[in-house]
Amino acid sequence: MELLKQPPTIKLPADWFTGDAYADVIHRGEEPSRVRANMVRFTPGARTAWHSHGLGQTLYIVEGIALIQSRGGKILEAHPGDVIWTPPGEEHWHGAAPDHFMVHVALWETDDAIWLEHVTDAEYTGPRVTTRTRP
Repeated sequence: MELLKQPPTIKLPADWFTGDAYADVIHRGEEPSRVRANMVRFTPGARTAWHSHGLGQTLYIVEGIALIQSRGGKILEAHPGDVIWTPPGEEHWHGAAPDHFMVHVALWETDDAIWLEHVTDAEYTGPRVTTRTRP
């Protein structure tokens, strides 16, 4: 067993994010492992650019309200405890609702993300469906 020293929190790059987002590395596997895990904190309205992962990505929503969209689909409003899977190669984005912070754990394999264009304000404010039933 080994207690791993964690690197400092990093601000995520403006090339890949709109608004402010910060990551703490939970795990970065070394060969032969390919697993990656980050705790990512988004300020209200912050979001990733469109992107995809060669082997897919899992998001575990820890806090706040997450917005997640696959290219061509509706925006999914996800809540703490929800687990969202994006399959290999699926273009998507994720971030915080405009009026809430959001924290998720991102799990993926390898560093082969393909980063695309930023999500427009029109895309970000598109129609939503929720993981929760509301009256």
